[in-house]
Amino acid sequence: MMYSEKVMDHFENPRNVGVLEDADGVGKVGNPVCGDMMTFYIKVKDGRLADVKFQTFGCGAAIAVSSMVSEMAVGKTLDEAMKITNADVAQELGGLPKNKMHCSNLGADALHKAIENYRQKPAAVEAAAADKGAAKKSVACPYCEGPMEGFEQYCQACHVELSCCAECGEPLKGEADSCPHCGATKVRV
Repeated sequence: MMYSEKVMDHFENPRNVGVLEDADGVGKVGNPVCGDMMTFYIKVKDGRLADVKFQTFGCGAAIAVSSMVSEMAVGKTLDEAMKITNADVAQELGGLPKNKMHCSNLGADALHKAIENYRQKPAAVEAAAADKGAAKKSVACPYCEGPMEGFEQYCQACHVELSCCAECGEPLKGEADSCPHCGATKVRV
């Protein structure tokens, strides 16, 4: 089994190894067949991955993959980082032997789980709603179409109390038990 120079470099000198004690999101994956275990920790600032750390228990390819994924992800928006695939990782490493390609899946999956973990937290939902509101300088009430200045908790035109869906960030009636936009239940924030 031959590894590229880049794989060997990332194995012998892994980047971003460690734990973020105050991580915004944590993602863990493992493969019971080969025994590889990966945990990714992310720190998010202004919608971008400001820091990414990992801990990996596994073979040299698993360590190299974790190191490469962490380098590929830092500085990207959350959506950009969610698009990192196993093929992207393997390509950046100059290829992996067929019997080690599963490692690239694990690395991308652990990163994606950390991002999903972050997105499920109420602070992240509020930040996403605030970002969405900031992007729309003038929005309409989703119920009466009346103009609203940014996202407000109460529509003065139709007198409806609004809240924010924890899943998709869209505004909804305060008493709603499910989101009309994404269908999530118990969605108030």
